[in-house]
Amino acid sequence: MSDSIGIALRFGLYVDLMLLLGLPLFGLYSLKGRERVSGAVLPFRLMLAGTAALGLLLSIASMVVMASAMSGETAFAELRPHLEMMVLETDMGLAWVVRIVALVVGGLAVMLNHRAPGVGLLVATIAGGIALSSLAWNGHGAMDEGIRRVWHFTTDILHLLAAGVWLGALVALALMAKANVLQTEERIRLLARAVTRFELVGALIVVVITVTGVVNYLFIVGLELDDLFLSTYGILLFIKVTLFAGMLVLAALNRFHLGPFLQRSLRNGQYWVAANALRRSVVLELAAAVLIVGLVAWLGTLSPEMEMAAE
Repeated sequence: MSDSIGIALRFGLYVDLMLLLGLPLFGLYSLKGRERVSGAVLPFRLMLAGTAALGLLLSIASMVVMASAMSGETAFAELRPHLEMMVLETDMGLAWVVRIVALVVGGLAVMLNHRAPGVGLLVATIAGGIALSSLAWNGHGAMDEGIRRVWHFTTDILHLLAAGVWLGALVALALMAKANVLQTEERIRLLARAVTRFELVGALIVVVITVTGVVNYLFIVGLELDDLFLSTYGILLFIKVTLFAGMLVLAALNRFHLGPFLQRSLRNGQYWVAANALRRSVVLELAAAVLIVGLVAWLGTLSPEMEMAAE
């Protein structure tokens, strides 16, 4: 039960902090001027303040569950010294404190900055990136030492940041493509422009995720393949890679077919078919992304070396 709770909390934190990075960043590169005001296109204040608050709750719960699992204590009085030790005397605890501060700053930035929404989104993006990066200290890189530890953390953080930018963009595009939102040609044009602006960002994301994914695999597993796919870790990794390949197919479909199709349809006024097709593709891509994040949360609790040694 404790393992499943830990995985659920990891999953919640990954999704939450990825959105805290990806959503405001999407507002910066895809929207302009008054479009960035909360409610004009996307409800930034509600979404970002909500993700910051939820991130605080999930972070606290995650630390309590982790301390309880490591100490075996359940009563708060006995658990408190273990919590204090983890927070104050470990690198993971320092990363946790940095995350808490970043979440508070990010939440306040979008709640209090009404006159300059772009500045609020920028601060929220930076805070979200810092908070998301802190999750690297909960991963496999924390078990390394020396220069290997530095490089492993670097690739972990880049992988997390790229995934967060992608997930946030997919959620934003899915919200912009909702049928009840696309009621005017202006909204359709705004969606088409957002898809076009995401193209370069999306291409960069794919490169970063692919390269860092391969490097992380080598750090965690190495070149050993014989027993990998006989382990739970290997099976989950295979499913993750398959889903990622499916996302690449959908992303290519959006980039080379559905996006241009929507642009062409705007010229002849027959844009509903193109908009609906794009919406379905984005929702499918988003579903695959959420499943991948769930698998990542599970993979982070497994040790491939121990599993393969046990075979």
